[in-house]
Amino acid sequence: MEKRPSFWLHTVDIDLEPQLEGDIKCDFAIIGGGFTGIATSYFLKTFEPSSDVVVVEKEYVGFGASGRNAGFAMTLFGLTLGITSMRFGKENAYRAYKYMYEAVSLVKELVEKHKIDCDFEYNGFIRIATTKLYEKRLRHEFEFAKKLGIEDAQWLDKKQISEKIKSPIARAGWYERHCAILNPAKLIVGMKNVVKNLGVKIYERTPLVEVRKTNGKFEIKTQKGKITAEKILFATNAFSHLIPSIRTKQVPAFTHIVLTERLSEEKLSEIGWKTREGLEDSRNLIHYFRLTKDNRLLMGGGDVSVAFGKKMDYDTNEKTFSELEKYISEVFPPLKGVKIEYKWGGPVSITVDLAPALGYVGDKNALYSLGCIGHGVSLSHLNGLTLAELFLERKTERTSMFFVNRFTIPWPPEPIRFIASQVVRGIMKIQDMIYDRI
Repeated sequence: MEKRPSFWLHTVDIDLEPQLEGDIKCDFAIIGGGFTGIATSYFLKTFEPSSDVVVVEKEYVGFGASGRNAGFAMTLFGLTLGITSMRFGKENAYRAYKYMYEAVSLVKELVEKHKIDCDFEYNGFIRIATTKLYEKRLRHEFEFAKKLGIEDAQWLDKKQISEKIKSPIARAGWYERHCAILNPAKLIVGMKNVVKNLGVKIYERTPLVEVRKTNGKFEIKTQKGKITAEKILFATNAFSHLIPSIRTKQVPAFTHIVLTERLSEEKLSEIGWKTREGLEDSRNLIHYFRLTKDNRLLMGGGDVSVAFGKKMDYDTNEKTFSELEKYISEVFPPLKGVKIEYKWGGPVSITVDLAPALGYVGDKNALYSLGCIGHGVSLSHLNGLTLAELFLERKTERTSMFFVNRFTIPWPPEPIRFIASQVVRGIMKIQDMIYDRI
């Protein structure tokens, strides 16, 4: 039986596509069967129905971050609005927000148009402040958002947030209407079926061995076959450090999730949360939490596991799992002792400047996409549209975004990379320790 590294992947039928054997030719070859790769294939076939589009995936579609995330379709670009503004300027920070607003709308449109059963709930999103210092920081970020012109932002005082959730540590919050929660595995499997019906060829259990350019075409060597393609996309996100041509653009950091048993009606009543928004706290190493369709509580985030070299086996971290379980009872005391039925982890793609990046690799026939910073459910779908437009040399507002084909500050080589990332992680943890107490 295929490995299913998350609760979500246990809720879908995984019908494996064949492994690539022999030599084939295509117009567009996409490396990576996650949200970005599948979305790009969708828009390429939508724009150019006669084109040959091939997606190759090392495991199976949705195996990576697309099948393991918390299922938030949200408007956050990068780590915070403030950091994006400092790095790229206020105008670009607002443009990034508008891009993400469009991204959430696109996911909603795709789900409705193709009738994808993915437990889609358009309930909004709340960032909560749990101490005085976090409230001060969140209020500052909120006021900055309002000055930029972000209208879909509402401040919730303690009384207002208590009407949303019954938590002793929720002091205040920042509410956005234009966000959703969903089952990401059902979404990616649903989109896989959509693109297959459009004629996209998908090969699973087909790991990449080598890519080279010969006589103006790309030769993609796999374990048992070869693809000759006119154009190629590395839709590899957190696995991009395994691709020589883009290996320094990002590093993977692993975030972790615990999921409870189904909550009884009594427990649900005790914690409130009737409007079922997605929630995050305001820490550097954030906690994110939500209810599933069958009323389990998902709690994720906290400390991260930093990858070293090419290792990608950081899905399990018992210390972090234990801390997440403890945090459940801090947020919702009535849930103390609730049974945890699932635990898993997955990689998040982190750029040095904490912002997404996509663009060309060498020439306009090769593209890449990475750096979702943990907010990729909506972002990756709109990036798929942008990447398709770039391939087809269409000039749109999306293809002119500041993060398209931008300079990405390279991560240093190992072991310096690992040391640097641990230093940054340590600083964030120390600040969180201080803020958690005041």
